[in-house]
Amino acid sequence: MGLGSTAKKIQLVSEKAEQMYTQVQQLQQRIINLEGEVDETHDTVTDLEADVAEQHALLEAIAEDRGLDVEAILAEAATDDGTEPADEDETETAATDGDGTAEDGADATAASEPNA
Repeated sequence: MGLGSTAKKIQLVSEKAEQMYTQVQQLQQRIINLEGEVDETHDTVTDLEADVAEQHALLEAIAEDRGLDVEAILAEAATDDGTEPADEDETETAATDGDGTAEDGADATAASEPNA
């Protein structure tokens, strides 16, 4: 009876070890998949940041071409939404909202100009 009981315990331990090994393999695969998704997301964010910077430069060039004070527009837009005026590095993203279109403050100022 002692050997049968021991064999049964060893079998149970072996089954648990196999289950744990399977779970570890599944977790490894999930981690690998998540790493891939993180890399893709990073690439997407990098591309979007470049697009926003390009759009900011274009909007700034258009504003300067029309004789608008870009810094004043950005400062006004920042005070309209209750935030502090953006630093130079932060103005890259301040000129456009998340979907790549100009913020309302910038549009309203540009639309009120006689050349608009």
